[in-house]
Amino acid sequence: MAKFGKVSMERLNTCDPRLQHIFLVVIEKFDCAVICGHRNKEDQDKAYNSGNSKLKWPNGNHNKLPSRAIDVAPYINGTISWDSKQCYFFAGYVLRVADELGIKIRWGGNWSGDKDLSNNTFNDLVHFEIVE
Repeated sequence: MAKFGKVSMERLNTCDPRLQHIFLVVIEKFDCAVICGHRNKEDQDKAYNSGNSKLKWPNGNHNKLPSRAIDVAPYINGTISWDSKQCYFFAGYVLRVADELGIKIRWGGNWSGDKDLSNNTFNDLVHFEIVE
């Protein structure tokens, strides 16, 4: 059974308890790494300026405390995978776990939640966020 390392746990602990719950269940069966939880102003400015975020501080869900967004990537064969096919597969697993737990989330590969992946204009395949 996989488990989060120290850095991933520190990042996970900055997130909404519902996101923590989802990913503590996910890690039981699917190895992954938490890339980002809460972002402070400096980190959000970097993400925005590099094109990795469409939102300026403090408008992103990563900017809230606890963070209502998390970036998590699958860990495949001992390394973090940024491969889109692996990320799609991983996202499907995460979305299923969230659904089974009764927690509504949105994934950065399908912002509209309509299951039509062809109309997504900004792919953030490691991004998951709470939906109220």
